[in-house]
Order: sequence, then structure tokens, then C-alpha cells
Amino acid sequence: MRYKEFIIEGRNAVLEAFRAGKTIDKLFVLDGCQDGPVKSILREAKKTDTIINFVDKERLDRLANSGHHQGVVAQAAAYEYAEVEDILNAAKEKGEAPFIFILDEIEDPHNLGAIIRTANLCGAHGVIIPKRRAVGLTATVAKTSAGAVNYTPVAKVTNIAKTIEELKKEGMWFVCADMDGQTMYDLNLTGPIGLVIGNEGAGVSRLVKEKCDFTASIPMKGDIDSLNASVAAGVLAYEIVRQRLKA
Repeated sequence: MRYKEFIIEGRNAVLEAFRAGKTIDKLFVLDGCQDGPVKSILREAKKTDTIINFVDKERLDRLANSGHHQGVVAQAAAYEYAEVEDILNAAKEKGEAPFIFILDEIEDPHNLGAIIRTANLCGAHGVIIPKRRAVGLTATVAKTSAGAVNYTPVAKVTNIAKTIEELKKEGMWFVCADMDGQTMYDLNLTGPIGLVIGNEGAGVSRLVKEKCDFTASIPMKGDIDSLNASVAAGVLAYEIVRQRLKA
């Protein structure tokens, strides 16, 4: 299956995309360009909390499909995002305890796509990602997911830590991946659970980690000390699956 890159360029096209309610992940504007039409676009972007990047002309030229971007290029989501409530409802419809992946600033589209694929295969009800400092549902993500984005809802939220607090009110509890955590085999990973996976380099942020109930480590005996984010997500996810099957 081929996935089209959703790049919108040109002032009128970008402005109309915002006004039509199109999901825009990122807006790229020529640095120093602040005339009337661009200010209108920036106002619309701020209404939807779109990430705005001021870049040089060379960067815009690389992003655009043509040379007629007029100083404005928007990157639209390849797929529509779900709401957190949609994910909880998916669990209710199946009569299952919620199982949700929470991704804290995953930046590599191949990692995000692989994690969505794993989430689908292990029966998770959805994936939650942050709006900022993280990759969105790009064409690369869709392709790497091997079609899983068509079946596994992905929600985008402003604040991961706050979202965890709200989901705790729904009876969920959370475990995050951390090298200094308790061995995953010693933890009870059954029930309504959220699996938190951190950034490829920095791991789970301090604030998000503080909101989690447990930290889980994966036993490792090699010469290096960490796994790729998507691999770690898969290992922990299937320990959760194993325990849920036994419960």
C-alpha cells in the first residue's frame, strides 16, 4: 500500500485547510515573514495548538512539493486522530480492561509506526502521543505500522502527565519503562493498564515518571545497556499480554 505525504503549501491553501478543520501537525513559516496573510495563518494555527516552526527558505524548499509555497508549508496528518474517550470506549465495547500505550516524546517515525503495529497485535485499545516534541501520524509512520493505523486509534494530547492523571480517575494505573525500575517479571501487570514508553534518548521525562505507579525494567545481559524504544515497547507489552491471559 502506498501512503501519500500530506504537504500543503501556499498561503490560501494552508489557511483554507485550517478553516476546514484539517488536522495540521506542523506549520513551517519563512523566518521573518509576518505580513497580513501570514498573521492570519498563525492565528488559525494557535487556535488548534499546531506546532509552528520558523525556518529558512532552503528548509521550506525541501519540504514543499513545488517552488510556490509563498513562505508557508503545512504538514497534515496522514490519518485522523482519535480522542482519548474513543480509546476507552473501544475497551468498553470489547468488555475488556483498558490497555493503552502512552508515548512520551517519541521522535522517530519508524519507532512510532512499529509501536502502533505492536499495539494492534497485542490487543491494546489505543495509543496516546503528545502534540509537541514528538512525531505525528505521517506517511512514514503509516507505512511502518503495516496498516495498523487503520485499526488502532491514536489520540494526540497537549499534556501527557495531565492525561495520565485523568485516566487514573477512570481506574487505570500506569507502568513506565526505565532501566532502574523493578524487573518486569516481578510486577503485577494485569487490570486496566497504561504502558508508558519514553523518548529514544532521554527516556520517560521526570514529570511523567512521577505520575506512574511503577517503573519496569527489562532484564538485559549484553554489553550495551538499552533497547530501541519500539523493541522495549514490544517486550513489555507482551509481558502484559502474558499476564492478562493468565489472569
